[in-house]
Amino acid sequence: MSYQILILTPTNYLVWAVKVKSIMDAHGIWETVEAKTSGGELDPKKKKQALAFLFQAIPEEIVLQMSDYTDPKRVWEGIKTRYLGVDWVRTARLATLKRELESLHMKEGETVDDFAAKFSGLASKARSLGHELEEVDLVKRLLDSMPKSFLQIVASIEQCFELDTMFFDEAVGRLKAYEECIKGSKKVEDVHGGLLLSREENSDGCMHCGSGGSHRDGFGRGRGRGRGSGRSQDGKERVRDNSHVKCYKCGEFDHYNNECPKWEKEANLIIEEESALL
Repeated sequence: MSYQILILTPTNYLVWAVKVKSIMDAHGIWETVEAKTSGGELDPKKKKQALAFLFQAIPEEIVLQMSDYTDPKRVWEGIKTRYLGVDWVRTARLATLKRELESLHMKEGETVDDFAAKFSGLASKARSLGHELEEVDLVKRLLDSMPKSFLQIVASIEQCFELDTMFFDEAVGRLKAYEECIKGSKKVEDVHGGLLLSREENSDGCMHCGSGGSHRDGFGRGRGRGRGSGRSQDGKERVRDNSHVKCYKCGEFDHYNNECPKWEKEANLIIEEESALL
């Protein structure tokens, strides 16, 4: 299996160090930089292979500056000091990263993926400076950084799972699953809210005359309510404009046929005539 060698740049040291270390370890030459056991002579051939590999992974100007080095460990330490600084500079940077991790909190509206990437990026920088972060510390710090909308799932994770054995990626996955549930419930609420709003708008009244309720309720039922009367939804009496209403019995406006005064007079005359005949 062939491996692509990443060239060191002024901005990619952290990623470069991880990739170069893994490739050298795969080829069995990382022990020339960081011996797993103390004592014992290192294989000279492996030292030459490691030195040649490191020279291929750094820029030409650094190769010229380290051309006299014959020990791959010295080359590695020189690169590390050049890009991370001496011990006191490294300590100051580590203190800054720790403060950033402690003050980092997920904002409302921010996705779990974005926050997890930001969080793990700071943790990786702290590890590169020599600060070892256990998985349990990362998980607890991640849960403490969640906003109020995630308090329910955070409480469930703390009560139902052993945080001491939970991996950081597992915690992120459970938070993402809860995030998807929140998105789904919000969509359902929006749909139901839109339907309710539509029903309320339709029940406000007739768009043509502005009266409340349906046409039947707005214009009064029978003769018990009286001419031009009606009640709004709050029970208060109101007066309608019936100037556009035409009676089909007398042909005049301002009243309905069941409220026609001429029809009432004719009905009374008929009753009086029948009474006289009797």
